[in-house]
Amino acid sequence: MTVRRVVPDCQVPSEAAMEDNRDFYGLLGLEEVMNLGWVMTLASPANPTAQLIFLTEERTAPVVPDLSVEVEDVDAVYARVLASGAEVVRELRDEEWGVRRFFVRDPGGRVVNVLTHRS
Repeated sequence: MTVRRVVPDCQVPSEAAMEDNRDFYGLLGLEEVMNLGWVMTLASPANPTAQLIFLTEERTAPVVPDLSVEVEDVDAVYARVLASGAEVVRELRDEEWGVRRFFVRDPGGRVVNVLTHRS
């Protein structure tokens, strides 16, 4: 199994707060690479896997995740997670913005968004 990136997901109270974070982290060299209004990703131009995600809410799931883990084969990871008995917070599904993902709760209670970008 290949992990492509691990990204912290930061919940913020408003779109204005997302903009404030975009401006602040821009000072550190991160640039906005995706913004759907309720979720925004910032990345390093020199190292695109160095990212931060900011969310005002989670529009397609019951909770805002604490972190995202992009894997090579989300279906295989989903099968392993189900077999382990871990708590799946949100079932595996395709999203309109080009990812296939599910949410699982880790032993510490954090919600992990596990995903693959569809080709």
